[in-house]
Amino acid sequence: MKKLFLTLIVSTSICFYAAAQNLVLDEYIAVGLEDNLALKQRQLDYSMSIAALREARGLFFPEISLNARYTVADGGRVIEFPVGDLLNPVYNTLNLLTASQQFPEIDNQSFNFYRAREQETKLSLVQPLFNSDIIHNSRIRQTYTQLSAIDINQYKRELILEIQTAYYNYLQAHALNDLTDSTMKLVRENLRVNRSLFSNDLRTMDAVYRAEAEVSKVEAEKARAVQMLAARRAYFNFLLNRPLDSDINIYHEIPQPLLVSLEAGQEQAVNNREELFMMKQYRFLNDHQLALHKGAALPGLFAAVDYGFQGEEYTFTGEDDFLLASLVLRWELFGGLTNRNRIARTRIEGEKLATMQDETEMKIRMQVVNHYYAVLAALDAITAAEKQLLSSRSAFRLIDRKYREDRATLLEYIDARTSYTTAEANLIMATNDYFISMAELEHATAGADLNLYKE
Repeated sequence: MKKLFLTLIVSTSICFYAAAQNLVLDEYIAVGLEDNLALKQRQLDYSMSIAALREARGLFFPEISLNARYTVADGGRVIEFPVGDLLNPVYNTLNLLTASQQFPEIDNQSFNFYRAREQETKLSLVQPLFNSDIIHNSRIRQTYTQLSAIDINQYKRELILEIQTAYYNYLQAHALNDLTDSTMKLVRENLRVNRSLFSNDLRTMDAVYRAEAEVSKVEAEKARAVQMLAARRAYFNFLLNRPLDSDINIYHEIPQPLLVSLEAGQEQAVNNREELFMMKQYRFLNDHQLALHKGAALPGLFAAVDYGFQGEEYTFTGEDDFLLASLVLRWELFGGLTNRNRIARTRIEGEKLATMQDETEMKIRMQVVNHYYAVLAALDAITAAEKQLLSSRSAFRLIDRKYREDRATLLEYIDARTSYTTAEANLIMATNDYFISMAELEHATAGADLNLYKE
């Protein structure tokens, strides 16, 4: 039987258990982090968050636009100017005084409100001087970007655990497949011996039939082992985004005991788990949203500058240009108390997030406890399985020799062989449980250094 060997690294800041490094598994993890399709989707989400943050920060800069308008008008309102009514009495008096007609009468004038043709071409600049919405919106976008980055790291840890679990499950299937091969040799040799003894009248035919039945039983187990091996190979390669039938390198490891306390593992977890980082960011987000709602009661101040040219024709001379500069103040004085209710609701959400953060920390500590004792239980199970294997192997060798010497029955031989095979399978599964438990403990304590895996 092939034994599995565990490798761990001593590190005061990353993990709390010691072992030699599994370079093969680390290389597979690096490939998975680089090529996993689901992780790439999350990285694209992060890129979108970066773009949204830049968009929000762009609102601090001035907005410059070019506006051009050419108008042709006909009709419309008319402005009446009674210049004749105003000046003709004066002109008549002057004519009487001068005994002349030097001041003729004039008619009243009328002007169209719209000029027949008009153009206006200008550059407009609008610069926010103070706007609470822009300030807090930028901070909210920045928090969303940080949440997206934390989500990537959280998924990386989940993916690392998934790859580790799939790798160890493949090793288990590979070891069980090898076990069925070695068992097949035993039962076929038993069938050959029984047939030989039967031909020499030293066994009855029922012994041959029973040996053939054992061969058929192991062949069925072999078929299941081959199917399980293929399925686990395919799933592992799926996680790495490789062809499903790609070969997988095997690195044998040996179990090692834990070297640190449960309390150290819990502190590592609460200081490094992404779930707590996300809760803190959600609370920051809640604070920014609260400040955004409170800022709605503050006025917004903007500067606006227009420079351009006006006239009936497109002429750009000093007589046609104009310049306008303005300060614009916008202050919402009453909004139906909706903003006050938003503030109250946001405060309640903040209190809820605080309780959720405390609950999340307690759950993480509980996870560490469960996985810590699972590792200890797995180590005990390995020790018990090794003792069982040693005893069953010795018993089988004795029964096998006695059976060949016709001093043991076929049932005793089959029972001894079954116990031996079962003990080997138990050790394989106990070792696999240990490796998976160790990977889950590493995940629970956030022990993996994500910077070690190059993307």
